[in-house]
Amino acid sequence: MTDNHLGEFLRARRAGLQPQDVGIASHGVRKVSGLRREEVAVLAGMNADYYTRLEQGRERHPSAQVLDALGRALRLDPDALAHLHQLAGTAPGTRSTHTTDQVSAALRRLMDAHADAPAYVINPALDILAANHLAQALHSPFQAADNLARMTFLDPVGRQFYTRWNWTAQAVVGHLRQAAGLDPNAPRLLELVRSLTEHSADFTRLWNTHAVRGKTQDAKHFRHPDVGPVTLTYQAFDVRDAPGQQLVVYQAEPGSPSAQALALLGSIHATTPKSARWS
Repeated sequence: MTDNHLGEFLRARRAGLQPQDVGIASHGVRKVSGLRREEVAVLAGMNADYYTRLEQGRERHPSAQVLDALGRALRLDPDALAHLHQLAGTAPGTRSTHTTDQVSAALRRLMDAHADAPAYVINPALDILAANHLAQALHSPFQAADNLARMTFLDPVGRQFYTRWNWTAQAVVGHLRQAAGLDPNAPRLLELVRSLTEHSADFTRLWNTHAVRGKTQDAKHFRHPDVGPVTLTYQAFDVRDAPGQQLVVYQAEPGSPSAQALALLGSIHATTPKSARWS
């Protein structure tokens, strides 16, 4: 029984890919199924002899960067990539190699099923990709409920809607800084930061502090023009089949004034048509 678990994993994943799967031409008769070692090495941008040593177990300490490159070459999903890092004894790569802004139908149904809880899906740039009806009602005062950072810093409604605006502003910037650390060259994030920097001195000041904050759970305080003050707690969940997406769900303390305000808000906006962005 071999202890070359890393090599076995690489060989198995290589065997499961065909040249057409990775966009390369096939030449000559293939003695074994799947990609050749040389082809994987080219896709990963490394020396073919080095890759061979990895498969054969003669090289046991690849860097995290090498593993991430192999993950891209072998089209590994996030779970498989994490497993690759575990086999090699390194920390999992932090950057997602596959991102999408498409929200699945199953996730939309899940949000809609929670009719008494505002729920929405965001990407690392804090774009709101989808929202249930109550989340739309909650954010209805904004000119466009499209991006949490833009809504906080550039929409005049933001400073009245977020009653703890300074705290909200710091949290928003911290989330964007965390996203930038994971993928500093993400085009959408670069575009958003450029726009916010150009139009908001407050954002620029906070951005330059380099404070980082993850989005997990906390309390949020709002003032909605239809129902007044509302205090909600939220939890954020990573969407495993859509790397980079997070599902954010708000809830009010049962029986509290905020719960009553939330129910009233839902009834007021019960006949409001969905935004085209979220349809």
